[in-house]
This record gives sequence, C-alpha cells and structure tokens, in this order.
Amino acid sequence: MKLFTGILLLTFSTLSVANNSLPNSRHIAVTGNAEMLAMPDIAVIHLNVESKQKTSLDAKKEVDERVNNLLDGLDNFGVDEDNVSASNISTDVQYAYNRGEGDKVEGYIARRTLKVTLKNIDKLNAFMDFCLENKINAIRNIELKSSNEAQLQREVNALAVSNAKSKGKSLANAFDAELGKIYSINANSSQSFHRYGGNNESYKFSASMSDSPAKPGRYLQENLVYSASISVVFDLEL
Repeated sequence: MKLFTGILLLTFSTLSVANNSLPNSRHIAVTGNAEMLAMPDIAVIHLNVESKQKTSLDAKKEVDERVNNLLDGLDNFGVDEDNVSASNISTDVQYAYNRGEGDKVEGYIARRTLKVTLKNIDKLNAFMDFCLENKINAIRNIELKSSNEAQLQREVNALAVSNAKSKGKSLANAFDAELGKIYSINANSSQSFHRYGGNNESYKFSASMSDSPAKPGRYLQENLVYSASISVVFDLEL
C-alpha cells in the first residue's frame, strides 16, 4: 500500500488561484489557458468634424452640413441609422492673446463626433475616402471586431476548461493518483485583443489627399485574439 503524506500537487501559471480557499484534504490546483484567433468582419470608425467661423451659429451650420452630407451617403455602404451615433456637438470661443491688452475674440469653433459601425469591412477603405471627400476633419480611431464575438468567447472558455482538465489529469497520473470531484472553479479572465497592436492611426483631411492620383491605400487587418484563463481545484484520489 502506498503512503502519501501531506502531498500537494500544484502547477503554477501567470495567474494563480485568487481569493480561493483550498481544501484540507489532498488536492491539486491547476490553471487552464486557451486562445483563439479570428478575422475581424466589423469596423467601428470614430470621426471628428469641426469648423471655425466668425459666429458660433455659422460654425454649427457648417459642421451640420458636412455631417448631413455624410449621413446621406451611408446607404451606399449598407449602414443604417441604428449603426450611427452622431448626436454630440460642442461650440467654443477662440481668443487671440494680446500682450498688455484684453484677449480678443478671434472666432468660434463647432465640433461634432460621430461613430459609424461598418458591417462590411471590405468597404472600409472606400468609406474612409468618402469621409474625407465630405470634409470630415479626422478619422480618430478604428475598432476591429467580430460579429461572432459571443460564440467565440464561449468556445475559448470551453477550451480553457478542457486544458485545465487535461493538466490536472496528467499531473495526477504522474504521481499515481486520480482526479476526484471539483472543489472550486475561478474564471481568472476572459477577454479579446489585437495580436499586432492597436489600429488607432489618425487620418486627417487635406486637399492634396482628395486630389491625389495615388493608388488606394492598403490596410492589413489585424487578427483578433480571444483568450480565457480558468483556475480549478480538484480533490485528489489515491
């Protein structure tokens, strides 16, 4: 008969079992990790429009006109109103500093921010060109997403669970033991990120860009990475 005295099998990973009490009996604690790659098929584009005029009303009218021109053309990209946020607007007075005298009002600036969800990512480059042609001042950020995000996260969670079971069983068998019932489960993390860095370049409008005969830009899509980490404590049977 084999005698085990106070044996604790423990595998360490970058994330330990957090806020989790351990049983007094023999046990094994493991962390299962998993990652899945996916190609994005949705782009969320953040836009900025601004105009400087002599009056705040004129600045607002100029900004509203540019935004309306953009909204009128969204049907060509398969974008409906449910996928557009264009409600924000702000106006500010701009002063010219005069040494020894009071500041002088130089003009007024109106700004609007928009967020457009493009469900056909193949049209991203054409949509950016369309924005700049309509004098959108800046493309501030582009978020790449997957339309199957919920399903992919469920699948990567299942893979992390499978990985934890496999680790526990392998280590237990190495010490001539078997896994028992599950004592506790802790989902350390479940997230998504881009594999090749953030896609947050700013594309600003200029007359030379709109008139340039250069070839269309090439934008290489980043892979989306879905990850999960799950810590499990099993009873250990001899």
